[in-house]
Amino acid sequence: MENNREISEAITQPVIVRGVSIGEGSPKICVSIVGDTIGAISAQANKIASLLEDSDSGRKKIDIVEWRADWMPSVADGIGLPAVHSIRSILPDIPLIFTFRSQKEGGKQTLNKDEYLMLINQMILSGCIDIIDLELSTGDNILRKAIDFAHQNNVKVIASNHDFHGTPSVQEMVSRLTRMEVLGADILKIAVMPQEPRDTLKLLSASIEMYKRTPCPIVTIAMSNMGIVTRVCGEFSGSAITFASMEQNSAPGQISVAHMRQILDVLKL
Repeated sequence: MENNREISEAITQPVIVRGVSIGEGSPKICVSIVGDTIGAISAQANKIASLLEDSDSGRKKIDIVEWRADWMPSVADGIGLPAVHSIRSILPDIPLIFTFRSQKEGGKQTLNKDEYLMLINQMILSGCIDIIDLELSTGDNILRKAIDFAHQNNVKVIASNHDFHGTPSVQEMVSRLTRMEVLGADILKIAVMPQEPRDTLKLLSASIEMYKRTPCPIVTIAMSNMGIVTRVCGEFSGSAITFASMEQNSAPGQISVAHMRQILDVLKL
């Protein structure tokens, strides 16, 4: 592998899901469903369905949907399956990411290990999801087994790490992303909280450095308003997915989906 490629000489091997090529061209726009009941989840899925394409141009406004299951208090009590089936029935053709974000990484709740493993295995076997988000902090042994199980069932994996307290060094961010790759993840994601403008530059430096090293698509985000630039410059920094909002942000600093497509079009290489 050539480790000294220029940023424009992409050797990324795209992850292709339902015709969407993640890691090729402009960052793919992902919108999160964050309802706390099946009714609220279905309502948000229906709204996304109505916004998928621009009525004038016929172009996609949204490329990927993420279900943030940690927003649903009863998700581990058996109601997760009917919820995910509802999303898939409303949105039959769009790539769907399942994410249960733990409280320590900015989520709404925490499950014990057994509950968490039962939930992710249930989602992998549901036949409804295309990609599952697994946190690096889960631990190498559990993560490796979960990744293997997902791959056995034709589900791709985003390994993720979220730091809401600050921005690690460039070397540390690259190290975490590299660890995800070694464990077998398909897409590597890190999100950090900048405390000053130079932290945003550190995140972009880590993104470009990792983009040079790995064939895996990467997702790199500096959260809050200070990091907004990282959500729109992925085609330059190597970040393959950007998260946009409809009515409620699932993370600090998100841009509305209406504005995101316009911005990416202006910045397109």
